[in-house]
Amino acid sequence: MFMSSTARVTKDRFYPWLVLSTTSLGSLLVLLNVGTLNVALPVVTRHFHTTADLSSWILLSYMLVNTIFILIFGRVADVFGRQKLYLIGLSVFTAAALLIGFSPNVGVLITLRILQALGGALVITNTTALITDSFPSKLLGTALGINVLVASTAQLLGPVVGGFLASALGWRWVFWSSAPFGLIGLLWGLFTLKRTRTTKARERIDFLGSLTILLALGGLITGLSEGSVLGWGNPLVVLGLLLFVTMTPLFIIIEKFAASPLLDFSLFKKWSYSAANVTNFLNFFAQTAVVVLCALYFQLVYHESSFQSGLKVLPITLGMLIMSPVAGILTRKYSAQILSTIGLATSFIGVLIIVIVISPSVGYPLYGIGLFLIGCGGGLFLTPNTTTIMTSVPPHRRGIANGVRSMLGNMGQVTSTAISLMVVTVALPDHLKDIIYTGTTTGLSSSDLHFITSGFRYAFLVLMLAPFLGMFISYFRNAK
Repeated sequence: MFMSSTARVTKDRFYPWLVLSTTSLGSLLVLLNVGTLNVALPVVTRHFHTTADLSSWILLSYMLVNTIFILIFGRVADVFGRQKLYLIGLSVFTAAALLIGFSPNVGVLITLRILQALGGALVITNTTALITDSFPSKLLGTALGINVLVASTAQLLGPVVGGFLASALGWRWVFWSSAPFGLIGLLWGLFTLKRTRTTKARERIDFLGSLTILLALGGLITGLSEGSVLGWGNPLVVLGLLLFVTMTPLFIIIEKFAASPLLDFSLFKKWSYSAANVTNFLNFFAQTAVVVLCALYFQLVYHESSFQSGLKVLPITLGMLIMSPVAGILTRKYSAQILSTIGLATSFIGVLIIVIVISPSVGYPLYGIGLFLIGCGGGLFLTPNTTTIMTSVPPHRRGIANGVRSMLGNMGQVTSTAISLMVVTVALPDHLKDIIYTGTTTGLSSSDLHFITSGFRYAFLVLMLAPFLGMFISYFRNAK
């Protein structure tokens, strides 16, 4: 009996770390996939001879669906169990990655990317919640720091792996390479994860709320992404923006009266929780599009290959890789208010440097310094901010809290990508719009290059506003 009890205690002691190993593998796989395509996009665009409109949707389709369903699946996980849905998500993501490599045209590719986004949403929604459920509070900051470190590693490897695979083996291997690792992660998850307890059966899924948020966010991204291409008076653009304007207040009303709401607005009564979520959105708004824009700019203006441009955006994720574990340690001594504010201020300085130096005549080192500072700022911000969000809600609401956190982070990614690409292309002549996505400027005049560079500078200016605003919100998070 004594040996049995000792074995059980030992197993329970190691179980949180087994969970962390499982969720880290899933996060690594999903986030690596996102980063690889950011750099490989021009290769895919040239292969299918597609337009700027469809090229942007290769990225945006995944981001949009992933963003919306992260929130929906956060509620589903609280009802049906996080372990089960995590494994289903990893299965769907892996199968979709394999099928995407066989896509005969860009329409099929985008459709399969949507399926892959659903699987990725299930994985990302449940990773942080599984970690928070399994770790004691005194080790949670360290565990979440490791989780951010893994995410940073994925972002670090993504552009390099994507650039190498697209250049050396072709774009299909950007997706096929995920399949074996997905299978390993699935088997390891089946072996390690315990079945989690669910909420009471009387709680139901908020289907009406899910539909309205789908229409609202889908309309917003459609309007933003298509406006600069089709024109702001185009019926599709007008319809998209109209859906956002009408569905957003309707969603809020539905959620306030729903028996089991998709989004529990009572959580936002605590100002520190609300501030942490707003700054989470602003942090991702600034960082994600920086990687996309720099990868495109280096291929466009400096005629780099996808692999070379992938290497040149490494400093942003290298900074996150260095600062994430440091932030996990610092959370034991310093408040989230101080660490998160300093992180956002560092990111602001990094984007400001890029705004100042961007030009075809400027050498790479100055870009590298700006990117490194952005990464350091993100790494310092994420761990304490995530800890604040996940520990300020009851355990039975952690699925919703993590869904909201992940949704707002993804919403920052998708809106920044849509807005920044719109800003880059909105003032360009028609013959330059498609060039932004193909990654080639051979034969263009100096005036054309000036147009392109100015568009990128304006986009970075927009991104710079996010960490600047976030600094003040983060600093005053404990004001109420």
